[in-house]
Amino acid sequence: MKQNRLTRLLAAGAVSAIALTTAFAQTTTTTDPAAALKNSSSTTTSTSTVDASGTITTYTPGSDYISLRTETSASPVKYYYTKSTTIVDPEGKTVEWSMLKPDMPVKYTYVTEGDRMVITKITLTKPVSSYEKTTTTTTTTKP
Repeated sequence: MKQNRLTRLLAAGAVSAIALTTAFAQTTTTTDPAAALKNSSSTTTSTSTVDASGTITTYTPGSDYISLRTETSASPVKYYYTKSTTIVDPEGKTVEWSMLKPDMPVKYTYVTEGDRMVITKITLTKPVSSYEKTTTTTTTTKP
């Protein structure tokens, strides 16, 4: 009788441990619709979202990546972006890709898809107006 009760308690503890591990894993599962159309079964990819901050080192318009120097790495890290990647200023207003310049501090969110890190959102830490250079020209005329 005592051995049966002990077995039930151990089984309940194991189930609870597995449930907690799954709850804290922080992964999301998405289904690839293109693969579902090609095959009769769907393909599932597991990704996890990560928030980080760093400084832009390289951005070339027309390319599919941006290089950032993260707070934890001295050398630049290559992150890919897609058409759905959004760029916003500190107030949450959308910013054009053309506004990105080297040495801009940013916060960003990315997901790991296979061996690639894909940025989903870039948030500028300073307003765009603080990066724009204003030039003042003074002309003097003689009477």
